[in-house]
Amino acid sequence: MTNEFADRVAVVTGAARGIGRAIAAQLHARGARVILVDCNAAALADAAESMPRPDGSSARSVVADLAEPAAIETLASQVAAFEPTVDVLVNNAGIEVDMAFENITADCFDRVIAVNLRGPLLVSQAMAPLFPSSGGAIVNISSIHADHAFPNSIPYACSKAGLVALTRNLALELAPRRIRVNAVCPGYIDTPMWDQWLLTASDPEALASQTEALHPLGRRGVPDDIASAVAYLAGPQSAWITGTCLVVDGGLTVRTHP
Repeated sequence: MTNEFADRVAVVTGAARGIGRAIAAQLHARGARVILVDCNAAALADAAESMPRPDGSSARSVVADLAEPAAIETLASQVAAFEPTVDVLVNNAGIEVDMAFENITADCFDRVIAVNLRGPLLVSQAMAPLFPSSGGAIVNISSIHADHAFPNSIPYACSKAGLVALTRNLALELAPRRIRVNAVCPGYIDTPMWDQWLLTASDPEALASQTEALHPLGRRGVPDDIASAVAYLAGPQSAWITGTCLVVDGGLTVRTHP
């Protein structure tokens, strides 16, 4: 690993497991002082312990439910108490529901939007004052669902499409502060969320093989595939990139037929 994030502070939401944990771990390995945020206290503590600070103590972490605006206000004050400035924010926290159109309720839809779309907006709003005058980077984790329709995915797809729009608008709004804002759109990634979804199938093994075959590169993604893309968009090599969405899906969405 390189050391391009030395002396940089990175806040990663949804950092307890899966993609978020891989992002935090990779930024940590590249020299960043990471602050991990998640609503799962036990998993968060385990993740923080795996990314020790120079003095041997666990990485700093904050337990927060980002569907609650008050929790985001508290998060900002806790981060400011840890570090005077923030250089990188990764809005990764998200939830997914697999639900037929006829079964979608207002409460379900609102909860997904609150976590996946309103959360990144309010977290970005709360963290922006902590960025130094030299700027920094925000990376939002969207999804290929933002542009491609899949069955039973309306709340999730709407939230991720909104996150793409938010990314572009934040890039414009925050450019005067030299804060770059980009998004990564993952395809099928092997995570605990993926495992849970797979178990809902009548034949999980067959479904796993089918989804693997959809990818021209011959496999589903792993969390580090997304973490590497985030590190690029948050780092100095992308200094003139803002307002863009990087699709990381093993070629899944370039297919013209199943």
